Amino acid sequence: MPSPVSPSDHVSPRAALPAAQYAASRHAAWLGAAAIITDEVGRVLLVHPTYREDDSWLLPGGVVEPGEHPHVTCRREITEELGLDLPLSAVLAVHSFSPHHPDLQPTTACPGEIRFVFDGGTLHPDQVEAIRLPREELSEYAFLETRDAVQRLRPVDGQIMLAAYRARLGNTATAHLADGRHIHDVPALDRHDVHVRYRPLWDSPLHRGPVPERLPVRQAWAWCFVPDGRVVLVADTGPRGALPMLPGGTVETTDATPEDTLHREAAEEAQLTLAEPVRLGWVLDETGEVYGGVGSNARLRLAARVTVIGPTAVDPASGHPFARLLATPAQAAALLGWGPPGARQAQLAAETARERWGLPTARPAAIVEIPAEGMRLT
Repeated sequence: MPSPVSPSDHVSPRAALPAAQYAASRHAAWLGAAAIITDEVGRVLLVHPTYREDDSWLLPGGVVEPGEHPHVTCRREITEELGLDLPLSAVLAVHSFSPHHPDLQPTTACPGEIRFVFDGGTLHPDQVEAIRLPREELSEYAFLETRDAVQRLRPVDGQIMLAAYRARLGNTATAHLADGRHIHDVPALDRHDVHVRYRPLWDSPLHRGPVPERLPVRQAWAWCFVPDGRVVLVADTGPRGALPMLPGGTVETTDATPEDTLHREAAEEAQLTLAEPVRLGWVLDETGEVYGGVGSNARLRLAARVTVIGPTAVDPASGHPFARLLATPAQAAALLGWGPPGARQAQLAAETARERWGLPTARPAAIVEIPAEGMRLT
């Protein structure tokens, strides 16, 4: 069966219009290229240009030169702006910007722009130390949590940055955006406005032995595994977006053990029924500031097997339901903002799940939301 054709397929543009007239009739737009580059705890790198009157910041990148491919532009601009030669591993977002968008400066005669956002990877400390800026073009750089980064970017640039970064975190397909908005289905991290929060406390090592008797256990959180090796995260939406957490929480006086805390909190926050919780270790909280400055205490880390995921329900502490997400342990560690210690803890949790319960290593997949009606686990 012959392939369907449109009427324009039968007529050469040159036959219909003179070459110059045909060329002038084609849509014209600027091309730009930028990169999502992070530090080891997931903060996004922004640069501060000297030439913007509104004092806004930018992702590293720049203008595509005539005849240049966007990925070549991105690597060139990173080298020129940061003094680094970085590989680009993926196209995270493609954005179409209309010429009448309100974020355009009134004096800018822009015909519209197509911007490609690439994954520039994670910088190690020695690479951060090697950054060198062209001072006539960029006055400073900063690694920022996404909630802070959007405050320094123009609104549409913030929307692009978030969509691209979440595509990287969530392992979703390239985000296609028009004027800052998704043109296809909105991924779970965008739908719930999920952000990464850097938490310095988690730079502390995970102690594998028993908690010393002198230290009270103030928290119990767990890597809660479903049968395919993924884990459950919960996210509580606030005025500045949702911050993901492992199920668990503060040990109450009514809890006989930290394991009781975990069972109670997992049921209240995520409607999970857990089995066989096992202690992975504990993290030292030297001040107990979050509990009113109670002094040194331990925050327990566990792994547990999920046997039931029930329908979404209101969390009694917050008065509203939490978003519930499924992610690989590595994805969860990245979302939690725990840096290299978190990645090691995620690996330990996955190894424990494999050895204790025979669960597989979770395959790379997109982060998804658990349905409101719950899930049947097999």
